[in-house]
Amino acid sequence: MKILKGKAKLLTLAGHEMAVYTDEFWTSRQRQASSLHEISYRACFKPQLPRYFIERLTQPGDVVYDPFSGRGTTAIEAALLGRQVIANDANPLSAILSFPRLYPPDLVEIKERLHQIPNKTPSHNAPDLEMFYHPKTFEEIWSLRAYLKSRVKSGKEDGVDRWIRMVATNRLTGHSPGFFSVYTLPPNQAVSAERQKEINRGRKQKATYRDVHALILRKSHQLTRNLTELQKSNLKGALTTALFTCGPASRVESVPSNHVHLTVTSPPFLDIVQYSSDNWLRCWFNNIDVKAIASGITMSRTVEEWSGIMQSVFHELFRMTRRGGWVAFEVGEVRNGRIKLEEVAVPLGLKAGFACPAVFINRQKFTKTANIWGVKNNTAGTNTNRIALFQKPHA
Repeated sequence: MKILKGKAKLLTLAGHEMAVYTDEFWTSRQRQASSLHEISYRACFKPQLPRYFIERLTQPGDVVYDPFSGRGTTAIEAALLGRQVIANDANPLSAILSFPRLYPPDLVEIKERLHQIPNKTPSHNAPDLEMFYHPKTFEEIWSLRAYLKSRVKSGKEDGVDRWIRMVATNRLTGHSPGFFSVYTLPPNQAVSAERQKEINRGRKQKATYRDVHALILRKSHQLTRNLTELQKSNLKGALTTALFTCGPASRVESVPSNHVHLTVTSPPFLDIVQYSSDNWLRCWFNNIDVKAIASGITMSRTVEEWSGIMQSVFHELFRMTRRGGWVAFEVGEVRNGRIKLEEVAVPLGLKAGFACPAVFINRQKFTKTANIWGVKNNTAGTNTNRIALFQKPHA
């Protein structure tokens, strides 16, 4: 198998023997990936992970799928590499953050569209978000939100609108002047209003004015700064057949059987990430019911509960995967490595009908972000990727 290197240990699970490879198969140096990936989202893997498998297990034009798409890393990386893409997620924010990046508008188009947005004074029932935003900044956010809502309602929303929505959603809160908000951390979620007040008191800070339109243009430039002409062409090609769905990964009827060449995915890890509470502000901006997200996303508290849900997912993956096709199922390390979910996932995949030729453990030095959170070694965090690789039998 051309994706393997180095010596392997043998692991027996559910009566099946497989190779376990431990190495630094890829690094997560941000500047080595496309700038188009630089969208913050909780619990996302780096684009180097899907690239490793996409380059080795597919050809241009093949179908690449992610049932737990998140910010769309697998879909965007596959599109950049000239593959067809399918993405699913129970969180509607996923498609909002990923689909628009398949066809980035010209910066002139974005600037002209932003100039067309009328100013709108916040209504009496507008939420109190002064702990995050300067009043003038909030008025610009409110106006943008109202404009985007009206474009959807009138059926006039287009690719430029969707791009602006995607960038604005990503810029709502963060830790630098490049975001709309006063300093907060981390940049890929919104803390509660009360928690932000505590942060403000502790830092003796008050929200200053941030130019919403200027920041959208700045981020748009950053996202597209290193796109090559080939990548732009590949993105446009992927757009013609791209499918983004929203629902449970255990039932995606819009994907035909025996259709997918490769799945690269990372499911929710037990109850580690609280997607609904983390995204409450993004949901408000996009007129999404945060309670619907809470009810739709897999938040299992026990391994047994997680296994039951993932078993259904594996059966669905087996249905849609082509003969000889692959599934790279990344499970990371949870609870300081005490639970190794690959040892749980492998029997589930085998039961669904897959073979499991190998497990990959990608070890690497922690990034700057991990060090911010006080993670200094490979005993915690998610910089150790653990991937169970499955293949659907040829016959």
